[in-house]
Amino acid sequence: MALVLEGISFRYGRQEPVFTGFGLVLDAPATVLLGPNGAGKSTLLGLAASQLRPGSGTVALGRTRAGGRSLAAYRRKVAWIPQQITPVPGLTVREQVAYAGWLKGLKRSEAWEASAAAVDRVGLSSLSDRKSHRVSGGQLRRIGIAGALGHRSELILMDEPTAGLDPTQRQMFRELVAELSATVRIVVSTHQTEDLADLYRQVVVLDRGTVRFQGTPQEFHALAPAPPTATAATDGGPRERAEAAYARLVEREV
Repeated sequence: MALVLEGISFRYGRQEPVFTGFGLVLDAPATVLLGPNGAGKSTLLGLAASQLRPGSGTVALGRTRAGGRSLAAYRRKVAWIPQQITPVPGLTVREQVAYAGWLKGLKRSEAWEASAAAVDRVGLSSLSDRKSHRVSGGQLRRIGIAGALGHRSELILMDEPTAGLDPTQRQMFRELVAELSATVRIVVSTHQTEDLADLYRQVVVLDRGTVRFQGTPQEFHALAPAPPTATAATDGGPRERAEAAYARLVEREV
């Protein structure tokens, strides 16, 4: 089931438009959205989550549109995990996950029952009864993912989810995304090319409200220019090729 944005126009107040006539189709199990700060990544995810409304155009997941009578159904299918996850004062880890399910339309008993499996799936069962404001940043991100799983989302949108995480937490996050993408569609935004890994099936590069590239990681890496004296041993690894390909696509401010 593809996420489709068609004919999107959007601006904040009287500022310059972020998007004008923008269109994008995301149909891969796991997509990484690359782009510099200010490229429009967070705005795009906000529109996809229905947290922002376009001035014109449509957003839909399959046949379910993000508006009108189908808005509630759309929001049940789509989960948005922003850059900052806020712990709810007084709630435990499991209670916060159950609360997220209730907000998405589940009955209280359904949300509570689903929360146990969701917390376990993200590896936080041992912290179920800990107050949510007493966990680490990486654990808080996993609480956000558990909240999305608790109401059986079909699409999870994550905005800069690895920002501020240490190397161990980043590796745990990658392993979690790899496991989740087998059953749930995932879109992850970042401005860091080192977050491009084998677990993503699709790469989208966004710059100044325009899609500069959309394709497989292999196609993206192929954009990197080969060094004049490149050999199989000196051609660089995936990270170096990703950085070189990214530099060819994104306009840099001088």
